[in-house]
Amino acid sequence: MPEDRSLSSRGRPKLRPGALSTPAVTDTPDDAETRIYQSVVSGVMSQRLRPGTKLPEAALCELFGVGRSIVQKALQHLAHDHVVELRPNRGAIVAMPTRAEIGKLFEARRALEAAVLPLVVQFATRTDYAALRRQLRAEHLAMHHAPQTEWARLASAFHLKLGELSRNPLLARYLMEVISRCALVVAIFQPPGNATCEHDEHARVVDYLEQGKITQAIAEMDHHLRDLESHIQLEEEQTGLSLADMLGLGEA
Repeated sequence: MPEDRSLSSRGRPKLRPGALSTPAVTDTPDDAETRIYQSVVSGVMSQRLRPGTKLPEAALCELFGVGRSIVQKALQHLAHDHVVELRPNRGAIVAMPTRAEIGKLFEARRALEAAVLPLVVQFATRTDYAALRRQLRAEHLAMHHAPQTEWARLASAFHLKLGELSRNPLLARYLMEVISRCALVVAIFQPPGNATCEHDEHARVVDYLEQGKITQAIAEMDHHLRDLESHIQLEEEQTGLSLADMLGLGEA
């Protein structure tokens, strides 16, 4: 029988002592909403919660010990950030972007980063480049010694730093939103063990920027982002995890 991927609360394992606090005593509504949001995001980023997985409100209410209104707010927040999809009269599921949607997302990102790089050359100082080099060293170290989630964080941080160095707050904000969505897609669909971004490509972009070679920097970044997109695999994998396990709440 095919696996039922809905997040039913039936048969869920015992939770670790203290895994769920007592919201009525220690949590404000905002705290409880944040716990739900962070648990779902963590489950998605770690590939425990797969695309298309159902997120029934009743099951989430039981697991987190909260009322339906708090769960609904958390799901709305998750939908705003493109982590889940809210389907009328059918409930929430983990987002399932299509290949076309991913293509448009990366197209927008390439355009934004191509706009940012000339401004970095115009405004970045020696101190800024030194900070980028330190960031690259931390990134390189993480690729050899840290979990893949840390690679992803540092890879995104590098691109966000370039947006900051453009000295254009609007471009930086738009880039932040697009990078966040790209990071989510990559976390969900890139096979485990692959670097989220290649460190050497980042290093070459910085080399070109520091040398004032704008055309080469843009070309390297374009190649880098196209390569990142090419590693995304949309095939869904089945998971035998329970709801509690998917949300990181099951016993060890």
